[in-house]
Amino acid sequence: METTSRVAQPAAGEGGQQVPTARRTVDGYLLAPFPWYGLDEAFTGPRWLMQVGTAADGAVEHGSIGHGDEPSVRNESVAADAREKFAVVVTVAANPSRRSADGTGLLEATSVSSAAWLAGVGLLSFTWPGQMDHSLRDDWLEQQTETAWALADDLAGSAWSTLSLPVDGVPTPFHYRESEFGWVLAGSTPEGVHVGAYGRGMSAYGLGFAVIKDVAAYA
Repeated sequence: METTSRVAQPAAGEGGQQVPTARRTVDGYLLAPFPWYGLDEAFTGPRWLMQVGTAADGAVEHGSIGHGDEPSVRNESVAADAREKFAVVVTVAANPSRRSADGTGLLEATSVSSAAWLAGVGLLSFTWPGQMDHSLRDDWLEQQTETAWALADDLAGSAWSTLSLPVDGVPTPFHYRESEFGWVLAGSTPEGVHVGAYGRGMSAYGLGFAVIKDVAAYA
């Protein structure tokens, strides 16, 4: 699924410093023709906007909402108790293959695999192997991104297990996998969207998801 932006890509401010995600614009989220999902009310910690992704015709196709600590790129060798504790929920519009608005081509269909891939790449964007030099991280990330896509394209494979979590209070099956970097899950909702999530330091087993009533409140 090609989009014009990546999920969970840190924003840079003046002097190359990261801009806290809570300060990022809500405009793209408000343009989406589908509901956004986040953790349900059982989660009482901080919530913050991340980034939306658009299709070739400019339509908003997906976006992410963060929960807990705002993650930074971390070395996997950092002690577990020193890592940030966060969960990011990715909402993906459930779209069939369709023509672009200008009629010049086809836009790819989205699926649960799309949500799984976006979640997998999102988790990778905040991690790199401890033994690796920073200069090699781009090559490593490209390789791992391809691996994340292969895993997302085989949700029935042995890398995934099934986890039932509440969505708007209704038990819903999700595809779930763990790695040394954290966890990733993906499923669908009755509201016409696919939901992916990734995190570290927060257990996925106790999470629940719900439609966000007012996404502007996160800005």
